[in-house]
Amino acid sequence: MAHIHFIRPISICLFRKDNKILVSKFFDSVKQDYFCRPLGGGIEFGESSQDAMLREIREEIDLEIENLKLIEVIENIFVYEGKQGHEIVFVYDAKFVDKSWYDQKELACYESSITTKFTAKWMSLAEIKHQNIRLVPESLISLLASSKSEEIAR
Repeated sequence: MAHIHFIRPISICLFRKDNKILVSKFFDSVKQDYFCRPLGGGIEFGESSQDAMLREIREEIDLEIENLKLIEVIENIFVYEGKQGHEIVFVYDAKFVDKSWYDQKELACYESSITTKFTAKWMSLAEIKHQNIRLVPESLISLLASSKSEEIAR
């Protein structure tokens, strides 16, 4: 029996506060390690990456955002829970309309497709590394360090 493989398009957003980004932490039980990722999710058929980003933020944290800007598109080939994955990742930058959210240590999030609650925290790259957590997609580290992101690095 043949396995069906596909490339999944997703949109993620690099919300920033000082030298920190907003990420959610997850666990891979096969690798026995933690990883974190900016907020976002899958792009539905017929939906633009920008519309998907707006929808995902509305679904996950129910907050209004502004200044949504596409920074980069990256390819992410990975293994999660023992299975090969392949994504085309639209990386956005945006700001919360309500600036008081930047004062919160963490935000409560909700994933409707799996009815799961999770949290997003403000973390610097140094904190992520110090806690021995991988930032995914892994090419985000070089993107964040590149001159391309200077404009959004604040």
